Amino acid sequence: MSECSKKSGYAIRNELLGMAINILENRQGQQFGNEHLKPEGQRNPVTPYTTEDVLVEAEKLYNFVQKKN
Repeated sequence: MSECSKKSGYAIRNELLGMAINILENRQGQQFGNEHLKPEGQRNPVTPYTTEDVLVEAEKLYNFVQKKN
């Protein structure tokens, strides 16, 4: 039996939430870095991610896992 099939649904959802947070943190970090490459006065604030953003991203990951193909 594979390690993934031993995990409860709760554990899998917890991992997907962690992955979603990592994706959003990396995306936000890239946006922040890109803004700092711009000259001062041309930089835009980087919008922080929300709980809703985390849930949307986690749902995308969950849908990918559920695909049979």
